[in-house]
Amino acid sequence: MADVTWNLLRELADFRSADASAVSFYVRLDPSETPTPQALSTRFNSLLTQVEKAHLSNGGDGRRTTSIRGSLDRVREWVEGEFDRDGSRGVAVFVSSGEDFWRVVRVPDVVDDHVEVDRQFAVAPLVPLARDDAVFVAQMDRERGSIFRLVDGHLEEVADESEEVQGQHEQGGWSQARYQRHIEELVRGHLKAVGEELDGELRRARTARLVIVAPDELRSEIEAQLSAETKDSIVGWARAEPHSSPRDLLEIVRPLLDEARVRHEEDQLARWREHRGRDARATAGWNDTLEAASDGRVELLLASESAGDVAYRCPQCLRAVADPGVCPLDGAELEEHDALDLAVHQTLCHGGSILPLAEGRERLGETVGAILRF
Repeated sequence: MADVTWNLLRELADFRSADASAVSFYVRLDPSETPTPQALSTRFNSLLTQVEKAHLSNGGDGRRTTSIRGSLDRVREWVEGEFDRDGSRGVAVFVSSGEDFWRVVRVPDVVDDHVEVDRQFAVAPLVPLARDDAVFVAQMDRERGSIFRLVDGHLEEVADESEEVQGQHEQGGWSQARYQRHIEELVRGHLKAVGEELDGELRRARTARLVIVAPDELRSEIEAQLSAETKDSIVGWARAEPHSSPRDLLEIVRPLLDEARVRHEEDQLARWREHRGRDARATAGWNDTLEAASDGRVELLLASESAGDVAYRCPQCLRAVADPGVCPLDGAELEEHDALDLAVHQTLCHGGSILPLAEGRERLGETVGAILRF
């Protein structure tokens, strides 16, 4: 199963079904609600039956009907033979048998049961969960050098550069000053090795946030061994007991990660307010935002995580507008659709980014807004 990343969401948003047979299948995996495989199977079957009643009850053997039926059969085969809950709290399946498309996405948080059959996949529920910037935690001291990466809500060790540095009681016949210089040289070499490993991990991740857990007295020495790019990725420093478990470390660094997320949101909101104040490159509300998104002008979409509003889409060119009527480009009768999903699709398909905001309506003064490229 794939994890939720922005690259994955862009792939899903780019998909088009010529006969409106793209099936988006979200299932809640809360173990308190579906504690057994039988209960989970019943949940899947109930959702599949809903689709059959809504889209296949009239029979027929047209291309759309054949594609939907094939997609539902593929989901059933997967549930019966391949599906593994594997600690996930939700799962999303995107399938279109007519176009030979199949993606299963691991959802790290609870989602509501939902099935949609449409021209495009329903991707808006995944937006609050998407991550491309990797999160690393480095635990470092004079001997320890462990690097962890946050994966599905827990820390996994990706490198261990720990090594035993001799203590002063082992100096033997060395002079005190000479032996101390020797020990400090070993420590610098150790920190250099950890720093190089950390630089490599962050370069492979491309965009990352880093918290370093280390004694205060080593901070300057650690920073001296890091590249400028790695130092720019640091969002906080923390302290912990030398033999803290990964779970303990995550509890220690989580407030720093949350603070970094809030700082990023506030920085982007400040940019949006500045542009709005100059009546320049910013929009507020569905009308201007959907128009800008459809024209490929949105650099960053800012939206409430639970918008729940309705907008309209052209069935031919898929342009999104706020009000019903006909498409301003080709005159086709517009279809009603979820406004946030339309904004997400148009933004991602044109290379823009999205920032989901908790309490977005209160913070924006609108349900949605955007910073524009031009």
